[in-house]
Amino acid sequence: MVMNTKIYKKVHTLAGSLMKAVDREDQESFDNDYAQLQSICEEHEGTEKDHPVQWETLADFTGELELAVTLYEKALLKAEAISSIDFCSSIGFSMATIKLELGDKAGAIASLEKAKAACLEIEDKELKAEIHDLLTELNSEG
Repeated sequence: MVMNTKIYKKVHTLAGSLMKAVDREDQESFDNDYAQLQSICEEHEGTEKDHPVQWETLADFTGELELAVTLYEKALLKAEAISSIDFCSSIGFSMATIKLELGDKAGAIASLEKAKAACLEIEDKELKAEIHDLLTELNSEG
């Protein structure tokens, strides 16, 4: 499944704008851009224009950790549905880091195990290493 180009460009632009708002500590701009991104996700949910990248991006900018996990889970289901190993890997890693922040080490390890299985054939060596290193660290902590 290829993402609609117009939607991808809008999501990419909003992500850049959200980053700038964070850097400037501009909460009003952040809230407006986040609402636009959320609207895109909700508008296209369940349609042929629905894609994991929009949900992953929304989760990336969600400050409420429990909600971020829920959004990552939604993105992961969409990535699995289209058999996207790249998205499954990145979403799994992001979800694991949030679960760690929430104190859910077992959940983080489970997310990393799925991400590790997905990332075997991706080209992003840095992401592969991050998944491997974090999983190794968590498993060695006992």
